[in-house]
Amino acid sequence: MAEVVLVTTAELQPGAKLDQFTIVEAIGHGAFSDVFLAEDSNGRQVVLKCPHESIMGDVSTFDRFRRELEISKHLHHPGIQRPIDFTSDRSRPYMIMEYITGETLRALLAREKRLSVDRTVDFGEQLASAMAHAHSQGVVHRDLKPENVLVTPDGKLVVTDFGVAFMAGARRLTWRWFSTALGTPDYMSPEQIQGKRGDARSDVYAIGVMLYEMLAGRVPWEGDNALSVMSQHISAPVPPLHEINSAVPPPIEGIIRKCLRKNPDERYEDATTLQTDLGNWRDLPLTQFIFGDEQTISPPARSDLQLILLIFGISAAFLTASIFLLVLAFLIGHAH
Repeated sequence: MAEVVLVTTAELQPGAKLDQFTIVEAIGHGAFSDVFLAEDSNGRQVVLKCPHESIMGDVSTFDRFRRELEISKHLHHPGIQRPIDFTSDRSRPYMIMEYITGETLRALLAREKRLSVDRTVDFGEQLASAMAHAHSQGVVHRDLKPENVLVTPDGKLVVTDFGVAFMAGARRLTWRWFSTALGTPDYMSPEQIQGKRGDARSDVYAIGVMLYEMLAGRVPWEGDNALSVMSQHISAPVPPLHEINSAVPPPIEGIIRKCLRKNPDERYEDATTLQTDLGNWRDLPLTQFIFGDEQTISPPARSDLQLILLIFGISAAFLTASIFLLVLAFLIGHAH
């Protein structure tokens, strides 16, 4: 039997061939996969999502791609990237998706820092609309962040990467790396940090973080490491947005604060109700937006996951120090 030769992401340079596709350029890099713009034999441009070579041929990688495709097939919304197909070769899985012209929301925010209130509300409504559709199909994204949102030249938002999404009734899969299975610390809801699966309200929370970032030029909670940020998501109050950007109207800040409630029962129940409030924010009564009431919410107890993260961080630091000392001892020994 002939040996299977895998095409690694490092070999996918412009002009390289992958089956019937020709690589045009690399357009994204994720925790477990790289994304490439490619052309098929008919000249049609598509996006190829290819796992890193370290997990090529892994059965769970193939299952993950297949599940992402099956989940995405249930979603038909202009604000959600459309999957086309994925390879049936378990030794070299990759996903084929529609190509959308534009840039990531992350790139836009890096360039413009803060957005106007009107533009933020427009983007918020678009995100809420896309996720309302996903939630109506029983799909929760679980990793909403600016890197997973594309902005087209005409200002339309498109949500991408349902790689860690789940669908009601679907078998749960978990990556070997817990950080990938959970999401991204800056946008993770308290319940996700506690190791819970999360639901539509977890996506609402992530949208709230992004809305805050659009208006403040920064996420609500920052820290030197992931554990610091995750701890603040669980226990720290929302930094007053109007103190960072005085142009933010109270109803908008109130909507965002409701998205960012620690207790999911006190958030918007789904993206549909969030979309409604964003569309009608000028007519909302100011009395419902009373700030400084977060002390009424009991923060979740310290979870086992946090303890695991702490142990992991300490172990990583110890390992790094040990390697450094070994290298130093080796160099000193050879110097003599």
